Amino acid sequence: MIAKLTGLLDSTGPGWCVIDVGGVGYQVFCSSRTLETLGAVGKTVELRIKTQLRDESIRLFGFADPAEREAFRLLETVQGVGAKVALALLGVLTPDAMAHAIATEDRAALSQASGVGPRLAGRIIAELKDKLGALPGAPVPEGAPGARDASNRTDAASALMNLGYRSSEAHSAVAAAARSLGKEAPVPELVREGLKGLSQ
Repeated sequence: MIAKLTGLLDSTGPGWCVIDVGGVGYQVFCSSRTLETLGAVGKTVELRIKTQLRDESIRLFGFADPAEREAFRLLETVQGVGAKVALALLGVLTPDAMAHAIATEDRAALSQASGVGPRLAGRIIAELKDKLGALPGAPVPEGAPGARDASNRTDAASALMNLGYRSSEAHSAVAAAARSLGKEAPVPELVREGLKGLSQ
């Protein structure tokens, strides 16, 4: 079972890349968001891998970080969500933003992904809402460790949405800001950093 690949980026295409590891090229299927993080061909890259064995074939799915891989695994447990739809969802929503969309029952955010209509979005919410604890970026219950930090991120995202940004954009920007500034960053700093990211 392959869990991680580190090698040279050999080539890329719509939804896939080839990583050269010691002269062996591995085709890896990825979300558009992960592909954007890889950089130029010839660069050394590292991807977390989920290996799928099916009908005597082996398919590798690659992720920029463990959080994205875990979100992919959870999405595949939903009836009607295959690998293609799961990757489409991860292409438009970070794991943080997806957790928030599920927690707030935001079907519109989930429906941004190709192949996800309102009915499937509702099924994703229904089947994963009780599993949110396993989803990276899931809201933290009030009073639990990290609850204040989670509240700051929620407030910062709300501020960005009040400025006209979509829910998925706002939560993705705040998640990136929190990674850059640290989990304990106050709301104003998260908003400023989030706006910087959105303006790029």
